[in-house]
Amino acid sequence: MHRIDRRTLLKSSAVAAVAAWNPLSSAAESQDHPPIVDTHQHLWDRSRFRLAWISPGSVLDRNFLLEDYDKATAGLGVAAAVYMEVDVVPEQQTDEAKFVSSLAASGKGLTKAAVISGRPASAGFGKYLDQFRDDQHIKGLRQVLHASTTPAGYCLSEDFVRGIRELGRRGLSFDLCMRSPELADGVKLVEKCPETKFILDHCGNPNVRERPSKQWMDDIRKLAALPNVTGKISGVIAGIDPGKPVKDQLAPFVNHIWDSFGPDRVVFGGDWPVCLLGGTYATWVTTLREIAAPRSAEDRRKLFHDNAVKVYRLQQG
Repeated sequence: MHRIDRRTLLKSSAVAAVAAWNPLSSAAESQDHPPIVDTHQHLWDRSRFRLAWISPGSVLDRNFLLEDYDKATAGLGVAAAVYMEVDVVPEQQTDEAKFVSSLAASGKGLTKAAVISGRPASAGFGKYLDQFRDDQHIKGLRQVLHASTTPAGYCLSEDFVRGIRELGRRGLSFDLCMRSPELADGVKLVEKCPETKFILDHCGNPNVRERPSKQWMDDIRKLAALPNVTGKISGVIAGIDPGKPVKDQLAPFVNHIWDSFGPDRVVFGGDWPVCLLGGTYATWVTTLREIAAPRSAEDRRKLFHDNAVKVYRLQQG
């Protein structure tokens, strides 16, 4: 009988804990593609929730349900997903949170956890969070900061900073989604809230139709220098020029995020169905795999799987 040391046993136990909710097909392994934990899954039923930001008649102006997500991701090795709030009207935020928490708790489909919507600057923010104090499926919160009604500098207001600090005290993260020219404000916000974990959505929303700007690159480096920030490689396909090769447009941005944050602080996000503005889920995954090909197998697995489990604390779900 072989002896198994304590470190090996603990590592095996951790892997088994993840595998309990994340079955891995042998096909995915044999193709040298790690299983995917999608940290940016959107779902919406227009008969149930109001999304005022969707343009009438656009590709997004319809229902996108769990079964649609399953079809979009079929054959790509997606093993689990983290639901990302969809900017419903404020009066429906609690209903959205309860809906997705119930979905994750049901065990039906790939959704295992959620980042919910909220307004950190609101007077009743603490009471709002109290509703979910014991909800193991809710891992964090997001307020989209690039909405047309959100002024520049809003995230540095005293009330907003106080709300973000409250998230940290409660062990909840904040997904930072803001306009690229305002990333310097994001740096200041993170510096003011060192006990809160941040995830930078969509590579900081750069303009991928042009070469990376010096300002964006510098701001990304500054954010990456802060230890409580993770970079999410997501969203960028939505902004591509359809007349140019997808990989050529996205590789400089993806690689800068990956190199700046390092292999242990990057996660993958599908951003479906918003990604459809530039390409299918399959196109996004295939393109990112091509960009990632020169990296080590270990680093690819960290991007697509391992870091997400850690950042969104899925092993606790």
